[in-house]
Amino acid sequence: MINQKVLVVTGASRGIGAEIAYQAALAGYYVVVNYNKSKESAEKVCERIKADGGDCVCIKADVSDETQVNSFYEQVMELCGRVDVLVNNAGISSFSLFTDISSELWDKTFDVNVKGQFLVTRAFLPSMIHRKEGRIINISSVWGICGSSCEVHYSASKAAIIGMTKALAKELGPSGICVNCVAPGVIDTDMNKALSPDDMKALADETPLCRIGTSFDVAKTVLFLASDDASFITGQVISPNGGFVI
Repeated sequence: MINQKVLVVTGASRGIGAEIAYQAALAGYYVVVNYNKSKESAEKVCERIKADGGDCVCIKADVSDETQVNSFYEQVMELCGRVDVLVNNAGISSFSLFTDISSELWDKTFDVNVKGQFLVTRAFLPSMIHRKEGRIINISSVWGICGSSCEVHYSASKAAIIGMTKALAKELGPSGICVNCVAPGVIDTDMNKALSPDDMKALADETPLCRIGTSFDVAKTVLFLASDDASFITGQVISPNGGFVI
């Protein structure tokens, strides 16, 4: 059994998820690094954490697969005995004109981005309710707030996460569980690798703080919501976006 507070982060093999895992470990959490396909990348995240004195474990699971999610939950509980913070970060994105979005792409986007958060939360929630405490932090996107051209499927899935967060916060408040949403702006990660340097510069120029965000910016927002300082915050959408959307 683990004596530290336990933080689970899905989709943590790279980008925002990896940085959340690393910063959480530095803050003293025992971190469960979830991944699906990128085992080598997830192991590198764990190596980085352990090199700097943190504690963690890598566990594979496809969040869109109910059987794998339930197995993931059982492995976490057997190892850790509890989960204090659940960060639903796993997600996929792609660019496409609305008229070119196939039913398969629409379903896949919602399966990972929305159904994945539903399945993982449903698995871990009973133990939090039993203890009358816990934090659930769902990662959405600024595009879930204002929408993005050529990303209707992605924007719609991220908007669904915001609605789920708000509704679940009302339901779980009496159980002492805070549910919040982080909706990052344009962040310098692989998810935006399809954008050219000129596109990224244009987005930075549109941002009042005149820069693109980093995974560190998002991770620190997540850790604030996980902390005791945020004990009276629930059902909120916090968007680290440099003023891109106000």
